[in-house]
Amino acid sequence: MPLDRSALDALRADARALLPETAALRHALHRTPEIGLDLPRTQALVLGALEPLGLEVRTGAGLSSVVAVLRGARPGPAVLLRADMDALPVTEETGEPFASEVPGAMHACGHDLHVAGLVAAARLLAARRDEIAGSVVLMFQPGEEGDHGARLMLDEGVLDAAGERVVAAYGLHLLSSILPTGAITSRPGTLLAAADTVHVTVHGRGGHGSMPHLAQDPVPVAAEIVLALQAMVTRQFDVFDPVVVTVGRIEAGTTDNVIPADARIEATVRTFSEAVHGVVPERVTRVCEGVAAAHGLSVTVDYQRGYPVTSNTPGEVDRLARLAAGLFGERSYVTAPQPLAGSEDFSYVLQEVPGTYLGVGATPADADPRTAPYNHSAQARFEDGALAVGPAVLAALALDRLAEG
Repeated sequence: MPLDRSALDALRADARALLPETAALRHALHRTPEIGLDLPRTQALVLGALEPLGLEVRTGAGLSSVVAVLRGARPGPAVLLRADMDALPVTEETGEPFASEVPGAMHACGHDLHVAGLVAAARLLAARRDEIAGSVVLMFQPGEEGDHGARLMLDEGVLDAAGERVVAAYGLHLLSSILPTGAITSRPGTLLAAADTVHVTVHGRGGHGSMPHLAQDPVPVAAEIVLALQAMVTRQFDVFDPVVVTVGRIEAGTTDNVIPADARIEATVRTFSEAVHGVVPERVTRVCEGVAAAHGLSVTVDYQRGYPVTSNTPGEVDRLARLAAGLFGERSYVTAPQPLAGSEDFSYVLQEVPGTYLGVGATPADADPRTAPYNHSAQARFEDGALAVGPAVLAALALDRLAEG
């Protein structure tokens, strides 16, 4: 049976009661951010926080992950809750009293709140162990920021950590702007884009800037490729199944009067469906090679796959909307009108099992969601009050799904 009003009211109240403890853990994590797949300090904080709960805990072999299994009082299916743990190579400029103490590293994307929130959800669930028929797998994941940590944890068996494949998986992301604190959002189907990277090298022949006819100048060819990629986006793909190509780096030459031998382009490519994601590498490569060939030059195109499309199960989004309304009122949940062009490696989990990924607003009380610095900014700040929302939602999702059997 779905969770009733009294169960949801108790979850909300208990999450609020845990807020000081949850915020304290968040601040400890924020002070000591770590980047990538090796997060020993973060892992130690998580293990220490989970230790009193009596869970089955294991750590990763190839990365500093933590997987904890909470067993209910009765047998049943298993569900998964996930939090990413890694920080970004950003020098913090927030002025927070708990600001990063690690030069050049910052929890600028809210992963410190994700970790503290999942620990709080574990506490909420542990207090209800006698009511649970089944198990909850807690997935604390390094390496979300480009290192494919979720895929590595899948390879190490996280989906089967309870002894059987989980039947659903849930994860969330805190947002430092866009939404007011406590607002919850998601959508069925595509929520986030796939993100790939392209490295293009235009091979020419160097020479003197005064005699370009005796050289093969790669610079104008690189410039033409940049423009041709934008024309490709608007003329080869459906506007309602879009592609976003952003060239973030162009590099060539050493001075004004020397034609370089090579020019390099780096770009990110965002797509919103598996169909387009499948064909875009060939289209990009064809454009680059064709433009270069038109000028008698050649190119090397290194197209690197990133995270796939993050796609939510419609029924699980319906569950989220119902539970969010029951916890925090009908206006607390907002259906996202369209996908976001950001990407997430929780997409690997949702390719394997049903589930949903959601956003929770964490804009500071003294900031305007429309203008506050967004995630990844050195000025990004997150409201601790959101830590009374995310844990309640995650715990409710787990309990509600397990109640189905």
